[in-house]
Amino acid sequence: MGANGGAGAGDDDASATAVSPALHIVMFPWLAFGHLIPFLELAKLLAARGHAVITFLSTPRNLSRLGAAAAIPPELSAFVRLVSFPLPEVDGLPEGAESTADVPPEKVELLKKAFDGLAAPFAAFLAAAAAGDEESNHNPFSRKPDWVVVDFANVWAPPIARGEHGVPCAWFSIYSAAALAFFGPRSAYEAHPRGEPEDFMSPPPWIPFPSALAFRRHEAEWIAAAYRPNASGVSDVGRIWQVQDGCDVILYRSCPDVEGPDICGLLDDLYHKPVVPTGLLLPPPSAAAADSDSDGLIRWLDDQPERSVIYVALGTEAPVTSSDVHELALGLELSGARFLWALRGDGERWLPEGYMTRLAGRGHVASGWVPQVRVLCHVAVGAFLTHCGWGSTVESLRFGGLPLVMLPFITDQGLIARAMADRGLGVEVERKDDGSFGMDAVAAAVRRVMSAEEDGKVFARNAREMKEKLGDGARQERYVDELAELLRRHCRSWS
Repeated sequence: MGANGGAGAGDDDASATAVSPALHIVMFPWLAFGHLIPFLELAKLLAARGHAVITFLSTPRNLSRLGAAAAIPPELSAFVRLVSFPLPEVDGLPEGAESTADVPPEKVELLKKAFDGLAAPFAAFLAAAAAGDEESNHNPFSRKPDWVVVDFANVWAPPIARGEHGVPCAWFSIYSAAALAFFGPRSAYEAHPRGEPEDFMSPPPWIPFPSALAFRRHEAEWIAAAYRPNASGVSDVGRIWQVQDGCDVILYRSCPDVEGPDICGLLDDLYHKPVVPTGLLLPPPSAAAADSDSDGLIRWLDDQPERSVIYVALGTEAPVTSSDVHELALGLELSGARFLWALRGDGERWLPEGYMTRLAGRGHVASGWVPQVRVLCHVAVGAFLTHCGWGSTVESLRFGGLPLVMLPFITDQGLIARAMADRGLGVEVERKDDGSFGMDAVAAAVRRVMSAEEDGKVFARNAREMKEKLGDGARQERYVDELAELLRRHCRSWS
């Protein structure tokens, strides 16, 4: 392609990289902040190293709430371009809903239907971009894109990019390597079909080494449903397969440092194409700026003894019920531990009567925004009770070095919990077959992880060692550099 045409055919990769202008990469994440944020972080890292200029696509409200313009440092503003597509209206989708944070879980499939309506504006955008001046060095955004990086939901993007304009595609999976290995590609499913909940309650046959990767009964029922078409007309797994089939490279937000070389090393052979780690894509702790609304919360932490507090946060989209809040509250009380609980929305109404009066001084419940990275880094925090969303999990390990009390709910969270427990980083709250849990199970898990006895010491030591490993900034940067070089080499093969 013209963007990479500066080197002669006989030049080696290093000299080609030196004289070639930055790649022009179009990035188009799914409409969820757990996807938008790592996509934007990868965009900034690629641009900051001079590897690429990025056209970042989303809807107007998502770009505004993401603070995308503000999140891009001034020195990168000339290298990351934001382009918005209005989201089409769909019957049953609430007015103004543009992300999974705007809808209850049962309406996310309607959001996917609306997202499919962006195929036409994407096609028009790419047609105009593909007609650009491929040799332009004055305005890199006027060049034909070198890559389109898509999410699991953009099933229509690879046929438009690759099929109509000869632009190679990469799927950026924000999920863990464990999830990629467990679900596998379409070819693995065809060789070993799965569809019933029981099929997901043991490791798949294509994992050739002993593994703890499996879903519990209540999780497996949710996973089996992902193989069936929803209101968008396509199953979630069907979307993933179509995107995988249409992409030349798979990127994933992880690395062997956190998940181990066995599971990461399996992926290339399993998918029959390059499967490349991006690293964790976490901003530095200094990016967690102070906020006056959370000053009281931080002052409360300042008054607590070192490593005495368990931080409790279940994300923004876990389907937490009133019973869950009630049992979790009583379990925290029973555990005897100090706690800081980020209880979203109006969840406080589900707390037991008189709860905060009884726990005054020992527990702090925050219903507003909580600066999670600042909390995880605080010396008073000794453990993290988490839903095992991948972003929260790696933030805890990277910034806090905290052992985990794990309470997974949906998607790949159960697999993450199994994988982290297998690495000695924490324990799960025991659940019944129907997915319910009680206060005794919560208290037992919290006590075990926060204990000063041997178990607690082992979890804390393992978490600290993981923090040291993940704190190797040069190593994390190298993942991005190696990814950029692979994209450049592969792009030249399309020339």
